[in-house]
Amino acid sequence: MALLEINKIEKTYFSKTSVTEAIKDINLAVERGEFISIIGPSGCGKTTLLSMISGLLKPTSGTIKLDGKQITKPTPETGYMLQQDYLFPWLSIRRNITLGLKTMGLLTKETECHALHLLNEMGLGEFKDVYPSQLSGGMRQRVALVRMLATQPKLLLLDEPFSALDFQTKLKLEDLVHSTIKEHEKTAILVTHDISEAIAMSDRIVMLSRRPATIHRIFKVPDALKGLEPFEARNTALFNDLFQDIWEELESFEHKRTS
Repeated sequence: MALLEINKIEKTYFSKTSVTEAIKDINLAVERGEFISIIGPSGCGKTTLLSMISGLLKPTSGTIKLDGKQITKPTPETGYMLQQDYLFPWLSIRRNITLGLKTMGLLTKETECHALHLLNEMGLGEFKDVYPSQLSGGMRQRVALVRMLATQPKLLLLDEPFSALDFQTKLKLEDLVHSTIKEHEKTAILVTHDISEAIAMSDRIVMLSRRPATIHRIFKVPDALKGLEPFEARNTALFNDLFQDIWEELESFEHKRTS
């Protein structure tokens, strides 16, 4: 059984004057340990879909199941990482990374030690007693990743977590996040507008259509690329071929819109 099962999901927004169909008949299964990226035209509903998977937003119809259980509200079995790190500036890094554990009633010496171990893995162990304002943007995002992993969720949801970073920091963090997720055997879904990022980090890439969003096409990343770190993958011919294929598909949406 797949870890995540999305069955006939639809989302429609109603107002006094209009009805907007955002998501239509999406079906997707995500296997354990798989890394999926979701791409598509701007405004097509990528974040809406991620919000429904997280339980923050209820679908109009259809079901979403995580490990066989239907998602009807946010669950600690799902971790969420956003473009902004949302660290609390008045808390030390140690207290930020254990906040989720504390909120869930899971904070013990053992779970705190695990969180601090993760912080060390990110190369930030020496910063555990400083405050977020003393860290760079890339360091803060690493702290946000630790905070998410500390509660040991089954599914990680990443909503453009690198888009606010400079290019060099972004590339380094892609490698770190990718290797960390694989090492801890986590299942992850990344929403991104960056085709290169999607190819470099994923096992499969799900392309959504324009609204109402359906699954337009699913691209399987070649095994030869999946075995590489994201930075290495970017420098291969296979990477360039797949990039061109995806780019042409996205451009076709733009041509249809303007024709």
